[in-house]
Amino acid sequence: MAPLIALLLGTTLARLAGLAGVDALDGWHPALRVGLALMFLVTGGAHFGSRRRADLIAMVPPRLPRPALLVTATGVLELTGAVALLVPAAARPAAAGLALLMIAMFPANVSAARRKLTLAGRPVTPLGVRTVLQIVFVAAALPISFGA
Repeated sequence: MAPLIALLLGTTLARLAGLAGVDALDGWHPALRVGLALMFLVTGGAHFGSRRRADLIAMVPPRLPRPALLVTATGVLELTGAVALLVPAAARPAAAGLALLMIAMFPANVSAARRKLTLAGRPVTPLGVRTVLQIVFVAAALPISFGA
């Protein structure tokens, strides 16, 4: 739930800042870029040196090679994308790339749910809830990908 909270809280606070006079955040697209960036900082940061790294490596479907490298690579992509979302000229391609990355990583969530894995000592999000969250996250990236 931390990624959803980061997305919602980051977007809301950025939008409020825009309404309070911060011109760069005056509008829903800039606020959404901030919320998504915060979300990807949270999720990307979990790929490195945290207690969750081993759990993320375990989530990689067994048929894929070098799970630790895949977790590192996806973490780098998430963190790079988060920064790129904050650069107006890079935001559209970054959002599109992150949407594709989320779609590409979704099978790991399916695999983890089916194998009843844990994340930070708690069961992973059930597949139905995770699917809805994934749709929300991808849907949040799409207006940035195609919008102004």
